[in-house]
Amino acid sequence: MIEFVLDGRSRVATYMQLVLQVKQALRVGLAQPGDRLPKVRDVAQALAINPNTVLKAYRELELEGLAEGRPGVGTFLVRTLAGPALAHQAELRAELVVWLDKARAAGLAREDIAALIDTTLRTALDRPPTHGSGQA
Repeated sequence: MIEFVLDGRSRVATYMQLVLQVKQALRVGLAQPGDRLPKVRDVAQALAINPNTVLKAYRELELEGLAEGRPGVGTFLVRTLAGPALAHQAELRAELVVWLDKARAAGLAREDIAALIDTTLRTALDRPPTHGSGQA
């Protein structure tokens, strides 16, 4: 089940942070069609936010065709965003965890790691992949 976390420093609206977290979970296979989203009341209490904010997020997911509300039962995911590369994600995730451990051991704080990843993503994804070409 998805456990929501809010970033109080983010400029992204609270409801949209919830939506994005569901989409990420669907994209990486942590959530799948048929899974029930946490109860609105439980999310609101855990995050100390207004239940209407959670309802707005769930409605947005319904509008995007990712979830379906069933009165008296809950809100369920109905579609995935995982692509064919999902099979490779477990191995890549494990490698990323090793890299993150190295970064922390090198003294990088969370913000330093995030900045390094963000800037590298921007530059690396704008060029052709180098795997298989003998380049490092």
